[in-house]
Parts: sequence; structure tokens; C-alpha cells
Amino acid sequence: MSDTRVYLFDSTLRDGAQTHGVDFSAPDKAAIAQALDVLGIDYIEGGWPGANPTDDALFADPPPLKRSRLCAFGMTRRSGRSADNDPGLRALVQAEAPVAVLVGKSWDFQCRVALGVEPDENRRMIAESLAFMAREKAEVMYDAEHFFDGYKANPAYATACVAAALEAGARWAVLCDTNGGALPHEVGEIVAALVAQGIPGDRLGIHCHNDTDNAVASSLAAVRAGCRQVQGTINGLGERCGNANLISVIPNLVLKMGYDVGLKPDGLAQLTEVSRTLDERLNRAPNPHAPYVGESAFAHKGGLHVSAVEKDPRCYEHIDPALVGNRRQILVSDQAGRSNVLARLREIGLDVDPNAPQVARVVDEVKLREFKGYAYDGAGASFELLARRLLHRVPDYFRLTSFRVIDERRWNARGELITLSEATIKAVIGDEHHMTVAEGNGPVNALDAALRKVLLPVYPQLADLRLVDYKVRILTPEAATAAVTRVMIESADSAGNRWTTVGVSPNVIDASYNALHDSITYKLFSAGVAAATHGADATAAE
Repeated sequence: MSDTRVYLFDSTLRDGAQTHGVDFSAPDKAAIAQALDVLGIDYIEGGWPGANPTDDALFADPPPLKRSRLCAFGMTRRSGRSADNDPGLRALVQAEAPVAVLVGKSWDFQCRVALGVEPDENRRMIAESLAFMAREKAEVMYDAEHFFDGYKANPAYATACVAAALEAGARWAVLCDTNGGALPHEVGEIVAALVAQGIPGDRLGIHCHNDTDNAVASSLAAVRAGCRQVQGTINGLGERCGNANLISVIPNLVLKMGYDVGLKPDGLAQLTEVSRTLDERLNRAPNPHAPYVGESAFAHKGGLHVSAVEKDPRCYEHIDPALVGNRRQILVSDQAGRSNVLARLREIGLDVDPNAPQVARVVDEVKLREFKGYAYDGAGASFELLARRLLHRVPDYFRLTSFRVIDERRWNARGELITLSEATIKAVIGDEHHMTVAEGNGPVNALDAALRKVLLPVYPQLADLRLVDYKVRILTPEAATAAVTRVMIESADSAGNRWTTVGVSPNVIDASYNALHDSITYKLFSAGVAAATHGADATAAE
């Protein structure tokens, strides 16, 4: 074994399932396990057989894994039972998983208070359970629960629990900071003390909870001190404040510390995709500020920063974003200067002379609009359209000459309180005038429906356009109900493209229309659609 080889253990499907608001189905677990297998994770903890129907279903029909080893979790035998007569251990044996992970106490206080047994009996429970499972499974591990609290209180006993598990046949003894209260320097010192006593680091793992926001740092400290297995979850999921975030641990180990974690050659470059795939499956918005993989992790807003990054990315980027599958973003806002605008224009494919007067015009217009409430650093599609319009490069696909939205709130014939929205629009497409009416679930939906009735016959490319998020922010709360509002609309299509547009107005419906108009225009422009000239079907531009 190479001293630089660190094994990765993912417990998203068990520890992560304890996150408030997270509920995995068996298909969810299977899909996530396969994504982790493609990434190249060494061990995947699927759950606790016998604890719930979801985990039972997973282990009854485990997903096919090419590289990772599926682990089943359980606890040491109960006091007063033999290992081969313990129902929990039997459920582990029957689970279709080559690896078993047994959790047991390593703090004498916990033995007496939580388990109601004497410390010596707990140590026998550890030894006998691990010995039994080592005969039944290809590999077995011991999770030393509350190890760091236990070591601080009684070093000899905590160490004896680890030694008992290893002597009984455990491949790994995993040191758990169960309460998440240990600090990185304490973790490093305690691991180093164990190694100095003769417990080999290549049989020690680390499992940190994040209650002090130190789980990643403590995991790295443990590896530096000798541990050669790291446990954690994708995106730091877990009960209370979560677990060590493997999405941060992995690149830190590889890119910053020079360790080999056994990922496939393109494994690091998959981190961003894996992180966001999990959020999508959980129907959660990805954290834009997540280290390494967040949408803002390599975003630059200040003009001085952008200018420096353009010269040498090392000025404000600690790694090349592509190494972890992410990308640089140049944000445009009222903080921006010429450098931001030029970089953003290059990013969207516009090659403009840096000294051209249009550049200064775009900068000035962005600053003016953001003063009025627009936010282009979060609405890249609207910025692109604004820039292209100022450069005279966006077709006029349609023009709304007027619209009217009516909301009705009434009791229906069944005595139910209902609300209905109806939108009437007058639009010009090419040289043809249109008028139509549509109902919807709220005024914005009604307006969208009316627009689609007019636009789809001319622009069938809009058929797969859908609105996936809608946010309203009050910009002038002191004006109460007359406040200026900002609407952000996130849109998507069947090709997986997503874009965000912004609208601002004292009237929330008008602000919504502005954002909606940009969304439709961006979809058509990005697809290379030419503007209709006489109401006929639009075709792709040459």
C-alpha cells in the first residue's frame, strides 16, 4: 500500500438520509450509488438493513457497481445476546453487500448512560461482533462512536476499543467525532497519539460531523496525522449541521495535499456534476457559494479582479475551475468596469474592440439599470440581450402593443373559494397584428399562456420552453404597496439549457412581463431563429 493512498467512504445514503428534509427512495439510493461508482468512490454505505423498508429494498436488489464496494451498516450485538443470535447482526449477514460496518461505543460515559452496560462488557460486544462478522463478510469495519470525546475523557479505554476491533478482524477502525465538537488540532493530535502507540494509520479512518463547521478541516488533519480512510457525504449532508463534505475533501486531498484517492482519471472533473446531480434529485437549489463546485466559486465581479484574472488566473483563483468540472464566471453589475464587460462579451462570443465606444455605453447602461434595481450578476441572459441590443444584434421577434390582466376571486357553485386570472394581449409579429385571451394559474401564468397562443404557431421552437423558478423582491419597502419590484425568472428547455432573466417595475405584472419577454427572446436567439417578417413560420438563421 502506498503511504499516499487515501480511501474514500461515502455515507450519503445513510448519514445523508438523516438530513432534515431529505427522504431517499430505494430508486434514489440506487441511482446515487451508481453515480458514486462512476466517480470512483471506494466504499458506499447503502443504509441499515432491517431499519426501514427503503434500506431493505436496496439490499434485496443492490445496484450493480463496477468499482465501489457496497456497505451495510449496523451495530454491535446487544448486551446479553451472543453475536450469532443477534437479530441486527443477522440482518447484516443477509444483506447483499460485501462489506459490513458496525458501530459501537468508545466512550465509557456513553456505555453506562446510553447503553446501560459496563465498559468491559461493551469492549467484549465490540470484539465478539467484529469477529463474527469477519467470518461472514469479505470486509468489516468498526465505527468507533464518540471516539474523540471518549479519548479526552479516558484515553486508555477509547484506545482499547479500537484495538479490540482490529484484533477481532476489522479491516478499518473509524474514529468518529459523533458530536462534531472536536477541533482540527485536537483531531490531529489524538490520531498522531494512536499511531505513536503502534496502531497503524493504514487501518484507521476518520468520520467527522460538522457542528463546529470544522468537519473538512478535521478530516484533513486526521489524514496528515496518519488516517488513510476518510468518511463523508456529498454536499455535506447529515443530521444537525451535516457531515464532512466529500466534494471539498476530495480536491483538497488531491490538489492541495498530493494524496491519491483512487478516482478515475476524469474523476475530479466530475465533482461539480455529481454535486449538482444530488441536489437535483433532492429538488434542492445547489449552493452557489459551495467551495470548488458552486456557481459562484470562480465568479468575479470587481473590475480590478477581472483585469488581473484575465492576465493570470492565479491572481484570484486557487485552481483551474476545469479541474473540478466548474467554470469561471465574469459577473456584470454596478461594481463592474470595462474589464468585466469585455470578459463577459468574449464569454458570450462577441469579439469587440476594447476601445470601441459601444463598450463604454454597455458599462454605463448596466450601472444605470442596476441603480434602478436590475441585477445582472444573477441574470446572465438579460445581460447578454442588453449588450447585444446595444450593439444592434438582436432580432425583434415580437412586440406587445398592450396587455391587460384581470384577477377574479369568487365562490363557485360548489361553495369553493377560487381565483381565476385572465390575460388579454395585443401583439405584432412581423407585419401581422394578433389579439388573444388566455386563462392561467395566476396573472403571470395567464400572460405566459396568452403569449404562447400567439407565438407558438410562428415560433414552434418555443414548445419546450418552461419556467422553472420565479422570484420577486421588493426593492423599495418604504413605499409599501407602491414599491418597486424586481422579478427574476429562471427558464429551461428540453436540451437541459437553463437561463435567468430579470425585469423591474413598480408593477409586479409589468416586471414579470419584462423578464418573460427576455426569456422568450433569449430562447429564440440562442436557437438561431430568424425573426418572422410576415407571420409565417420562423426558420433558423443562416
